[in-house]
Amino acid sequence: MSEELAISVRGLRKSYGDFEAVRGLDFEVRNGEVFGLLGPNGAGKTTTIEILEGIRQRTAGDVLVLGFDPDKQKQLLKDRIGVCLQATNLPAKIRVHEALVLFGALYSRMLSPTDLLKRLQLWDKRDAFFETLSGGQKQRLAIALGLINDPNLLFLDEPSTGLDPQVRLEIHSLIQDLRNEKRTILMTTHYIEEAERLCDRVAIVDAGKVIAIGSPRELMEKSAGKSTIEIECSVSLLGRAIPQWPEATDAKLADNPRRMVVHSTKPARTLVEMIKWVESEGLELEDVHLSRPTLEDVFIELTGKRLRD
Repeated sequence: MSEELAISVRGLRKSYGDFEAVRGLDFEVRNGEVFGLLGPNGAGKTTTIEILEGIRQRTAGDVLVLGFDPDKQKQLLKDRIGVCLQATNLPAKIRVHEALVLFGALYSRMLSPTDLLKRLQLWDKRDAFFETLSGGQKQRLAIALGLINDPNLLFLDEPSTGLDPQVRLEIHSLIQDLRNEKRTILMTTHYIEEAERLCDRVAIVDAGKVIAIGSPRELMEKSAGKSTIEIECSVSLLGRAIPQWPEATDAKLADNPRRMVVHSTKPARTLVEMIKWVESEGLELEDVHLSRPTLEDVFIELTGKRLRD
């Protein structure tokens, strides 16, 4: 395993009787990157994460996490990874500070609970019972528990699911801080915008297989989908001959006759040609809007499903 890699997965399979939940996954996670697993429910994401964490044994394939085989070197691995589950259930009456000390005692090294609580904006809640915390506070505590042993690799399973938008942004900011520290993170998410914002690379998983992998931008650029360009002029475009620009299709007027909509596989080139046409017609350009295929578009194109299906 290369020293540049935190995780190496080759031909990973997991079967439950006749049902094959993971069907030959191949991917790598580099040290210091945020890597996302995207897929609909039942795609095999959680099973894969649990195998990497040493919680489940694989049926077949080669897996190394921080140089350890999760099946054979489980205890050595667990001392060096952090895990944040989608839902963390602690005893109702355990206090926030007590939970961190308790979890820290399970490892060979422990960060300062005080420093973690202050960093994750939980210092004022250090003596509060777990049952009194809000959803966002519970999730921040879960991340603190995942960081208590100063892990080389952090697993985040749906870190912001079920949280309101403001709290989700707080969790995003925290993950971004960890990313800036070059801490390696493997996360699953149901939120496309979360993957676009936080992940260096993503693997799209469907029916137990990786069907695409790369940075969000790379995947969007490979999409067969076309960008949409909309221009608005100061006067109506009715009656004017609309040219056929290279790499552009479906050029037509919108409901507002001052607006024109064009779909293009080369939007920058098409936009330049459209502006030249506007000038040649003696028109005044008032507005331009360009929208590219999103990661959601790529996901639907590859799987035929929306991410939350």
